[in-house]
Amino acid sequence: MRQFNNTPKFIVIAFALALLCPIGTVTAADSSVNVRLSVGNSWQSRNKVQIPNTDLGSRFSLKDAVGDGPTPAARLELSWKMNERHGVRVLLAPLSYTESVTFSEPVLFAGETFSQDEPTDATYKFNSWRLGYFYSLMHTDIASFRVGATLKVREAEIRLVQGGTVSFDDDLGLVPLLYLAGKYQLGNRWTMGADLDGLAGGPGRAIDLGISLDYSITKRWGIGAELRVLDGGADTDTVYNFARFNSAAVVISTGF
Repeated sequence: MRQFNNTPKFIVIAFALALLCPIGTVTAADSSVNVRLSVGNSWQSRNKVQIPNTDLGSRFSLKDAVGDGPTPAARLELSWKMNERHGVRVLLAPLSYTESVTFSEPVLFAGETFSQDEPTDATYKFNSWRLGYFYSLMHTDIASFRVGATLKVREAEIRLVQGGTVSFDDDLGLVPLLYLAGKYQLGNRWTMGADLDGLAGGPGRAIDLGISLDYSITKRWGIGAELRVLDGGADTDTVYNFARFNSAAVVISTGF
């Protein structure tokens, strides 16, 4: 049975924070501080694992074993324009699931052997906590464009449990990313946007790309829809894991 530990509590806390924001006198698109809460589902289209990345580990597909999903997903982003050009942003994006699977052949994973045809609990966690800086290259009544840098704290874990056999590989690390974002005003109330946190090179890559369509309900509140691709992984001597998640979400935004 699929279990979700982080997302529901995260959504409640994030929405409560948004409600506590003071009422502003400008639209969300023009505000100095913006809060965006995205709530939706995510589907994995790829998730291949081999730990360790040697003959002592089996390469297998969590996507094939678990299925596409969906997995509940939520994101909370706070951005603050300190002045006309400079700003900072904070992003909280938890993602995890636990699913019961049955392997079609024995799997060697992180020092343990998991038998075929035996129920196994598989946990995949890839939480992302980010702090970034951005610089506004352009800002007009119609369009805006930002460039910056993001420091990502990656909290990752893959765990298999089969009876009394438990094995896992976890990682807590820092990843620098390039940040790009742009918006285009389609009318008085509609805005189209796109954003990217990403970097590729060496043994791996990390890509977080989203497009959104927002509608301003009032001077303070907005609602919209968002499509996002989260793709990345690493190929080292100790770990091979490349995964891709595609998500669709409803967005609630507020500015002050």
